[in-house]
Amino acid sequence: MKNNLQKIISFIDKHHVMSLASTDGTTLSVCNLFYAFDENEVSFVVASSEDTTHIQNILKNHLVAGSVVLETKTVGKIQGLQFRGVFLPLENEKLKKTYFKTFPYAIALKPKLWQIKINYFKMTDNTLGFGKKIIWQEALL
Repeated sequence: MKNNLQKIISFIDKHHVMSLASTDGTTLSVCNLFYAFDENEVSFVVASSEDTTHIQNILKNHLVAGSVVLETKTVGKIQGLQFRGVFLPLENEKLKKTYFKTFPYAIALKPKLWQIKINYFKMTDNTLGFGKKIIWQEALL
């Protein structure tokens, strides 16, 4: 399971934009967000304003899903990641530093930062064989 997570993290580290889906139970929203990722916390860190539809949804329902993909038309190179997690206000100072290290220009914008604590990843990686899936999920206590 840890080896699967390392393969997923290697993919995540090569990208910086995710698509994120949210709902308040009635309204659906999808957006694109720049991210930083922390391997130890298995968390994305993103910036977003509270007046957006997706944040308004998340304030009512903190469960989210999303994806990170490699754009290619070559079938043998297709790679993509789907994830599920819990979207939370960011309180961890180390994670804040991770975001600003990745996007130093954002410091001047003083963005509202959020944490997406991941509990499930599914990665498709055709470089390992057509339709190869790599699954990681948080261990149940």
